[in-house]
Amino acid sequence: MLHPKGTLYLAATPIGNLEDMTFRAVRILQEAPLIAAEDTRHTRKLLARYDIHTRLTSYHEHNKLEKGPRLVDFLVEGHDLVCVSDAGLPGIADPGGHLAELAIAAGVQVSPLPGANAALSALICSGLDARRFTFIGFLPRTAAKSRELLAEIAARRETLIFYEAPHHLKNTLKALIAAFGASRSAVAARELTKRYEEFRRGTLSDILAHYSEEEPRGEFVLIVAGAEESAVKENALTETPKELVTYFMEEGRTKKEALRETAKRLNMSRRDVYQILLEE
Repeated sequence: MLHPKGTLYLAATPIGNLEDMTFRAVRILQEAPLIAAEDTRHTRKLLARYDIHTRLTSYHEHNKLEKGPRLVDFLVEGHDLVCVSDAGLPGIADPGGHLAELAIAAGVQVSPLPGANAALSALICSGLDARRFTFIGFLPRTAAKSRELLAEIAARRETLIFYEAPHHLKNTLKALIAAFGASRSAVAARELTKRYEEFRRGTLSDILAHYSEEEPRGEFVLIVAGAEESAVKENALTETPKELVTYFMEEGRTKKEALRETAKRLNMSRRDVYQILLEE
């Protein structure tokens, strides 16, 4: 006789204040036979707060390829499983999304246990446009990849959401200024839901100046306004293929990379950009 498959629950956990748990999430964490946690030591503190004694297993970025299939086998055998990250919703800037993909491919039901989320919490309190937004998350750690991504999104009209650790904050702000301009409106949110919660509002330049004098502490969410329509049109009118290729190569990129980025910026094919350069 075939057993019905279990359900994979993706459970939100507090981003700071341990009271930010839902009644349903607490109940299912108590009832499930197993919890897959990004950091079992961190999750034990939460479980102790709610008198939850469910068995824990580790599931994180460094063991997901080996552990993920085993967890899916556990689900296929008919057992429920709850996946939690250190904070917020699993699948956002952590390996929870990988486990969901594996489970769905195996025909396992995946169900959310909604709750705290740092990106949306910062956005709704930012004072910036929350009608259209794009979550970027952490920038790539290599300078070249980071520049490439920022150049790609510099002209986007919607609000942009970034995550950043305190020791990288100032370098990230400098990179955002280089790509978006110093006067772009932004908000730096830190220690969300905690005692020293703070929203620092102003321009990117204002925020960098503040944290150049005061050492950043806590995890940050950066909310950055989208490009204004006039700025987008101005860039489109003033940036020629030759100017852009020269700019990107002066940044240290190869000619091939510069051609690719120029084509993206101007919404052209690389072949057309190359042909224009030859003609000039």
